[in-house]
Amino acid sequence: MYQQLRSILFRFQPETAHHISMFGLRTLSSIPFVRKSLSKLFSPKRLDGGSSLVTKHFGLTFKNPIGLGAGFDKNANYLSELEMLGFGFVEIGTVTPKAQPGNDQPRLFRLPQDKALINRMGFNNEGVEVVAKRLKAWKERQLSMGNGQSRTHLPLIIGGNIGKNKVTPNEDAWKDYEICFKSLHDYVDFFVVNVSSPNTPGLRELQEKDALKRILTHLQTLNKDYKQPRPILLKIAPDLTWTQIDDVVDLAKEINLDGLVATNTTIDRSGLQTKNEEVQEIGAGGLSGLPLQKRATEVVSYIHKKTGGTIPIIASGGIFTANDAKEKMQAGGILCEVWTGFIYEGPFIVKKICDQL
Repeated sequence: MYQQLRSILFRFQPETAHHISMFGLRTLSSIPFVRKSLSKLFSPKRLDGGSSLVTKHFGLTFKNPIGLGAGFDKNANYLSELEMLGFGFVEIGTVTPKAQPGNDQPRLFRLPQDKALINRMGFNNEGVEVVAKRLKAWKERQLSMGNGQSRTHLPLIIGGNIGKNKVTPNEDAWKDYEICFKSLHDYVDFFVVNVSSPNTPGLRELQEKDALKRILTHLQTLNKDYKQPRPILLKIAPDLTWTQIDDVVDLAKEINLDGLVATNTTIDRSGLQTKNEEVQEIGAGGLSGLPLQKRATEVVSYIHKKTGGTIPIIASGGIFTANDAKEKMQAGGILCEVWTGFIYEGPFIVKKICDQL
């Protein structure tokens, strides 16, 4: 069924297709009996609290290990709809202190032959104040519904992916991360620090050890002042050299970072089936999807072996099927995030993966 719907959606520009599909899903889910039916349809068979899919990490209980990576629900607009689709967790964002439009359109491109996407969105979002307000309202609704939930109901875990504004100089980047951290702290379950997007000029320079240490140690200092500190994870690029990854791992150990997300999108274009002229015409941006699968798994495996599994890793990159998720977990991932796979495989992706894990 989704293949037919996808063929229609793929006739539209990717961002337009995104808005159409999510508007349609929201409209359907606004009808109580339809929402209940859809939730049952999309939910993994073993969704209840006694399920073997339930997993605990970072002091949090995830109803299943399959999440949605940052960039899909940038402004926390679709949490209810994504929960209905069965996701165990969702990363909202990337969120920046001030609202920004991102890069000029078109900025999202499909490569169907490669089951891939190229994006240069540029952290387009409504700003942390708007997103925090929306998350607060979401959390209040969840609490008000709590009494009506079954004992086995587990809430959707929310991750806050935070970044810096495009106009903020790198030497002041720590201030942007602080603003986002403080503003979202009461409303998300964990944080992902994003310094690895290729679509904000100079951002990846913050992956250097000294710059990273300044940002992360500052956030950890702030975190200690809260009654309920939030886990802080770092999202890294697949394009780092092994030496650079060693530096990240050493820093993570040194400052007791809670975990890593591996990996973000890549700037590598090697081995694509799409004609080179088409790729060149698209231009700059981060590549995600199937072409990233092997490298992302290599990075997860390398970090896991180097640390002896002492640093938890959320695995991301080229996950379309249960076998893909199993591969990431066997490499050392404790949880998995889909994104491009969601676009190509459709709303049953969580159910299909979870039912075969």
